[in-house]
Amino acid sequence: MDDSLTKIRHDRSRKDFPFLKLEDDEYVEFAFSRAKTFLFLMYGGLTVGLAVILLAFLLVLFRQSALDEMGRNFLYIILTTLLMVVLIASSFVAMLYRGNRLFVTNKHAIQLTMKSPVSKSENIIDLISIEDASYSQSGIVQTLCHFGTFRLSTIGDETTYTFPFVSVSSNELKAVSKLLTEAKKADKKD
Repeated sequence: MDDSLTKIRHDRSRKDFPFLKLEDDEYVEFAFSRAKTFLFLMYGGLTVGLAVILLAFLLVLFRQSALDEMGRNFLYIILTTLLMVVLIASSFVAMLYRGNRLFVTNKHAIQLTMKSPVSKSENIIDLISIEDASYSQSGIVQTLCHFGTFRLSTIGDETTYTFPFVSVSSNELKAVSKLLTEAKKADKKD
């Protein structure tokens, strides 16, 4: 590839993904994140929880004669606490969704994983160390909601890096496989 085009792509990748530590001639080819369907399912569950809490608030509010003032206050405290838990959980869901990403550059695969707000990891794998890339869906939910697991298997110690709850098209999988092949060919030339 032309050096000027490589520099343009590198600069663009630096601008779009400032948190990545890219080498001077490295640029992002693919950026994968969790499937939006997965985010929708998580927020759907939180919305149902929020609706149940608000319904409970309304029932307590309109059925004041069934409880004395102390009982109503106790229920308000419990419902307010539950409401705060749901709101905090929704912010954690958004943080976890954005915190799990997989980037395939012209030199590396970079996996950013966040299991909780205080538990993060970053794996950087040379493309020449990756033996193959695969994508699988199992079960009716993954098939209907169009998400699955993307796998990168390395040579040697047979480590498999997985990225679950992602939507990868067959064209993207073919392009990543082609990129892996090109990286191996370029390494053999050097």
